[in-house]
Amino acid sequence: MALSDFHLRASVAVSDIQRAIAFYEGKLGLRALQSGPSAKIADGSRVYGSGGGPALNVYQSVTAGQSSATLATWYVDDIEQVVDELTAVGVEFTRYEEFVHDVKGITARAGGGRIAWFQDPDSNTFSIEADT
Repeated sequence: MALSDFHLRASVAVSDIQRAIAFYEGKLGLRALQSGPSAKIADGSRVYGSGGGPALNVYQSVTAGQSSATLATWYVDDIEQVVDELTAVGVEFTRYEEFVHDVKGITARAGGGRIAWFQDPDSNTFSIEADT
């Protein structure tokens, strides 16, 4: 039996679960599938669905925001529409000096396609990618 036989979820540490809920549910539009404890915090975690199943664990932790790497990526059909919708609710897209971004914050992706990055309130980085 290999790990590739099982579903995988990304896990993201946040410093304040209530602030995270406002961002992940209020701005990104993710739906919480369940909530539960995180360490000693009774209601300190959420499991969010995406793409038809559980996809993202968000939990309160003192280690929040300590990675500068992209933690998870949503693969979308229309990147401009998704960026426009997220921008309209206050999500700000990150621009990196080494890339040329358009006015929306979208840049060419290595190997083709397009990508845009954004961060949650703890500076956890996520991206949106499209093949066109």
